Amino acid sequence: MNTDITELLPFLIPLVILQSVLMITALVMIIRQQEFKYLNKPGWILIAVFLNLIGPVLYFVLERR
Repeated sequence: MNTDITELLPFLIPLVILQSVLMITALVMIIRQQEFKYLNKPGWILIAVFLNLIGPVLYFVLERR
């Protein structure tokens, strides 16, 4: 039952990398986009930053043209 953090690193590192890449890509696209369908720019930035994996995916699904 007692797990060491080093045992979890092979699972956590790819997850952190994926989350970082999705968030940075979404933020760059949000900043470059002029018009939005559902929310405004600050709203999408907050969602992409604070909802980790789900926020950028929501942006790509809902706002992608």
